[in-house]
Formats: sequence, structure tokens, C-alpha cells
Amino acid sequence: MKKNFIILLLLFSLSGCKSKVYLDKTNDYLEPLLENIEVYTDIYLKDLVKVKNNSIIIEDKKIDTSELGQKDLVINYQVNKKRYQKNLKINIVDTTPPLVFSGTNKTVEPNYNKDLCNLITYGDNYTGDVKCFIEGFYDLTKEGTYKLIYTLLDSSQNTKKVNVTLNVKKPSSSSNSKPQEKNMFKDIYDAYKKDNTEIGIDVSKWQGEIDFQKVKDAKASFVMIRLAHQGKSKQELKLDEYFLSNLKKAKEAGLKVGIYLYSIATSEEEVINQAKFVIDSLKNEKLDLPIVFDWESWANWNSYKISFYKLNNIANTFMNYINNHGYDAMLYSSKFYLETIWTNKLNFPIWLAHYTKQTSYKGKYMLWQLCNNGKIDGINTDVDIDILYK
Repeated sequence: MKKNFIILLLLFSLSGCKSKVYLDKTNDYLEPLLENIEVYTDIYLKDLVKVKNNSIIIEDKKIDTSELGQKDLVINYQVNKKRYQKNLKINIVDTTPPLVFSGTNKTVEPNYNKDLCNLITYGDNYTGDVKCFIEGFYDLTKEGTYKLIYTLLDSSQNTKKVNVTLNVKKPSSSSNSKPQEKNMFKDIYDAYKKDNTEIGIDVSKWQGEIDFQKVKDAKASFVMIRLAHQGKSKQELKLDEYFLSNLKKAKEAGLKVGIYLYSIATSEEEVINQAKFVIDSLKNEKLDLPIVFDWESWANWNSYKISFYKLNNIANTFMNYINNHGYDAMLYSSKFYLETIWTNKLNFPIWLAHYTKQTSYKGKYMLWQLCNNGKIDGINTDVDIDILYK
């Protein structure tokens, strides 16, 4: 009898644990603040309301803002041990116009027969299908200078108008370009070697056979080696023909080694296969520096039909895969694209390309590629020279 009483008491107490949830139809505790949220914004439920009582305990949950349209939300909160729910409606909107990231003074030969829209490079944060319309008179059969207006339209009807100067003329046969002055590795070493820096190079098949012992004797301490590259979009990766020998000889010379992949991946599925290729090709080889994702096929961007958001997801997918397989990952890009297109929300280390004596890039970076016309003993061609910040 005593045992049955205890069981009944336990059941009663458990049934009493389910406290009633009150539907909040007023603004007594939470007042809605936002109705329209920009697509891809990092925002939480608590950011959508104003809390009127310090004793309120509110649910802190991130909202998915990756798709446009109306979203029905429920906020759970508690006041004086009473549980409440508040229903909210928000709209995910895209108000960001397309971006133009090329020059707007363009020259073509007479009888040019390609799409004039592709003379400039443009893209969008949300859609990969930006419409292009051209206003103004031009005659591609006659030499001359024509002032045109390009209108770019995204899927949310955001527009960007750009003034473009179209020059139609025959190519000039004369060349007045002066030979570019080379950057000597020794000069860069003397200028940039500090207690917190190391000076090195990055190489691929374009440098040919390399005497890495001479590179080491020239005071380089590391080398970033291209593992593979993608010649065209949708093509399979091709192992750099010098990768295996470069990796072996650089290590034998006592240089620190990292690697990079030149990719033109346009989907997460494609880039996962590329990441697998990289890991399989390494065969558990130990590296001193990260595996770098290098995506820089901007000249052909219009043809890829992807958004900036998708490109960032592609890069993050690759780098997450690399991290999950025991290696450090890094993103390579030039200053302009780091400032305009790459968001790097997951805070991967950055390899900055900026060919100047003193970079104005304000973000954080671990490597700085400061020239592509360097000269160092052991290499017969030009080579990129890099600074590693410890």
C-alpha cells in the first residue's frame, strides 16, 4: 500500500512539472523592433524585440536569414517563473544592389562580336543571375569612343547603373612599356625581417626546377607549394607536375612548408571533391604551414552564375574539410576582394596578396604576398615573395 502511494505521488508531481505557457498578445513584456531583415544578416531572436522588464529570461536563438520572404517566428521567454510565447512575423529582404568590380574604360577592336555586357565584371550578394542592359549609341564597325550606361538588375529588382566608356579601335603595334624592376629577395629580407616575421616564397610549375638548398642559403625560411590547379571551370583537378619533387626537396633543405590549391569550384559538392583530392594527395604528409584555398578567377566571374554568398560557402566548405582532417586551413586573396567579396565569417587565417611596400589592408592576415617579380638564388624565373607573421 505504501509503495502504491509513493508511485501515485510521483506521478502527480511529474504531471505538475508541465507549467502552462501563456500566449503574449500584447507588448507588455516584449515590444517588436524589426520587421524587415536584410538577407544573410547574423541576427538572433532577442535582437527582434525590446525587453521591457529586467526580470525577463528570453530565448537566445539564431535566425536563418538565407532565404527571402516572410518568416513566422515564436519567441519563448519567462517572467517570474511563468512561461510565455510571442508570435512574430518578419520579412527577409534583399536591398543590396549588384557590385561592379572591374574598370569601366574598355577597348575592343572593330567588328567585336562578343557580349558587350561581359566587358565589365559584376555580381550580386544573393543571386547568380544578374541581368544587364546597355543604353547609348555605339557602332562596332567604326573606330570611335562611345559613352554607354550599363544597368544591372538583380532578382530583387535592385539596380546598379554604371557609366562605361567604350573605345573601338585597332590595336597599336608599338610598345612603350619599360622593363619592370625586379624585387631582390635580399633587399626584401633586409627590409622586412623582424623578430616576429619570416621571409619566404611560393612556387608552382612555373618556377621549373628549383635548387631549394640555394633558396635556404639565401635566408628563405619557408615555401608555399602549389599542390594542384583547375585549368577551367568544371574540369578535374590536375596535380602540379612539380609538386611531389618540390615538397620532397624543400623539406630536405630544411624549409618550412605549406601548400595551396588553385580552384575554380562553383559548388560545394565540387569543392568537397577537391578537398578530398588534396588530402589524398598529401598521404598524411606533415606540414608546417596551412593548406590554402586560392580562388581568383574573377575575369570569368560573369559566366559562373553564382552569388558572393555561395562563393563564401564554397571556400568555407573546403577549409572546414581541411580542418576536420587534421590540417590548418587558410584563405588567399588580394586586398580588393578581401575588402569587397570575402566575408570570412569563420575567421580563417588570411594570406593577403598586395603588391606594395606597405599594405593599407586593415584586416588581420598571417601571410603577405608583397610581390610577384622577386628574384632569389636557386630559381631562374620570377617568384612571389611572402612575409609570414608569427
